[in-house]
Amino acid sequence: MVEINLNRRQFLKLSGATAATLAIVELGFDEKSAYAKSKELKIAQAKVTPTICCYCGVGCGILVHTKDNTVVYTEGDPDNPINEGKLCSKGTTLRQLYTSEKRLTKPLYRAPGSSTWEEKDWEWMYDAITKRLKETRDASFVEKENGMIVNKTERIASMGGAALDNEECYLLAKLMRGLGVVYLEHQARI
Repeated sequence: MVEINLNRRQFLKLSGATAATLAIVELGFDEKSAYAKSKELKIAQAKVTPTICCYCGVGCGILVHTKDNTVVYTEGDPDNPINEGKLCSKGTTLRQLYTSEKRLTKPLYRAPGSSTWEEKDWEWMYDAITKRLKETRDASFVEKENGMIVNKTERIASMGGAALDNEECYLLAKLMRGLGVVYLEHQARI
């Protein structure tokens, strides 16, 4: 009788390898048919883009699978140190933001006193926002207060989003401070 001296880890490795070998040999694993079936998967040959969930301030990593500029699947990013591939119920449904028929694709504008929204192009919106920002800053800018130079405006505020990375937050803060904004906040305190 031959005595095999295995520790627990070696026994589990040997058992797993034996079970996998028996399953392949006995059940008949056909590599060609498995490859043919893989072409039917909706994520086969899709472009994978890592991104961050936009729903809360946690910043979970998500992998977005796209084909022909269409989102076909989203899943948690297993390499992301925050969520390690897991997603909450909101993050799981992120694909619906893109595929929903109710999703807005153009900016909407409602004139003062109007009860209806009208579609505008992006250039018009950027120009309108820039014009109003400049008008508000010019009307409310305070250069000196009590003999001290303050260079501020208190009629504009900035609220950073939790999905912004450090570089985006830095640029947003620089822009707002350059305008003299006093009320500068960020939503990443959860």
